[in-house]
Amino acid sequence: MEKDKISLYEFLVLPDPEQYNIVFNKGEFIDFQIDGNKRLALYAIDMFFVEVEYNNEKNIILNKKAFVAGGILNKYSNLK
Repeated sequence: MEKDKISLYEFLVLPDPEQYNIVFNKGEFIDFQIDGNKRLALYAIDMFFVEVEYNNEKNIILNKKAFVAGGILNKYSNLK
């Protein structure tokens, strides 16, 4: 593992404030979607992704999900 890279497992054991720091300072913004009152933003970090869920009305973060592949990533694909 390169010194500056972080694995999904290393990321998941960090406290939330450190995880958000990595997402917003190291993550590369990929795309977003609007789902009713929620905005979902996708970030790439080294070899995994993080989806951050925001409340549009209150402008607050509700949740985050870290993953490598699967259904969450598929919904950001333009392929139908």
